[in-house]
Amino acid sequence: MRCKDATPAARVSAANAILDRGWGKATQPLESGDDGALELIHRIELRADFSHLRRWRKSVEQAQNYTFRAVITIIVTGLLGATWLGVKAAFGK
Repeated sequence: MRCKDATPAARVSAANAILDRGWGKATQPLESGDDGALELIHRIELRADFSHLRRWRKSVEQAQNYTFRAVITIIVTGLLGATWLGVKAAFGK
């Protein structure tokens, strides 16, 4: 965008690309006829997709939480078992 050797058209194009990346592109209207049914269908599908992604993300987070708890439980149980065996060996039972 700031290159002095670039053509004005290339500089404008670069500036537009930077603005689109930083601020996002403006919403584009959908050609859906007179009643707007196509836009409504797209919005319903988009809402359903986001709802599905939310449920999927929550289930992944829950699985990660359960996995972390299981690993900690296994480690603590192993340490307690090793300690118990050490105590038994120390007292000669």
